[in-house]
Amino acid sequence: MFYLIMILKNIVLGIAIIILTVSVAVYGINIFYDAPEYADFCDEFKTAEVIDNQQRCEDVGGLWNEDGIPRAVVEGKSATGFCDRDYTCRMELEDAQEKYSKNIFLFALPLGIAVIAIGAFVFGLESVGAGLMGGGVGIILYGVAAFWRFADDWLKFILSLVGLIAVIWLAYLFNSNNWNIWKKNKKRKK
Repeated sequence: MFYLIMILKNIVLGIAIIILTVSVAVYGINIFYDAPEYADFCDEFKTAEVIDNQQRCEDVGGLWNEDGIPRAVVEGKSATGFCDRDYTCRMELEDAQEKYSKNIFLFALPLGIAVIAIGAFVFGLESVGAGLMGGGVGIILYGVAAFWRFADDWLKFILSLVGLIAVIWLAYLFNSNNWNIWKKNKKRKK
């Protein structure tokens, strides 16, 4: 019964370390690297002007959508389309978000792998090592999730393959008797 309680405590500690490791990484990144925001690219206070033609729409940075459905009546004539005023600034925001997400990914992937390695090689206490390793996986997932919608399928494949190879290599390295410092110390004590 004592061992069951110890195992349960270690599992809870490991889960807590996972959650806190991911939180520290995510909020630490956010402190030093601000995400692009809508207000940085698009004016939130648009005028109440009704735009009823393509030329005026493009003049204000919008995209005219011709759909044949009357949308507005201005000076006795109806417009058969509508203006997406924020089109240009939204495209600029999307480009900035893609760059931001790529940079997050490029930072989070090696950070996550490093945290996994630290958890595997440095900490002999299993709950701490396993928790850090799980936190490293969470950091990698954070980086991948940020960039995944912008990446092409070939890039997703390559990145996934490289990550898989790195983690498998770390697992082999950790479990080999030549590199595992904790196994070496246990053998010396016997």
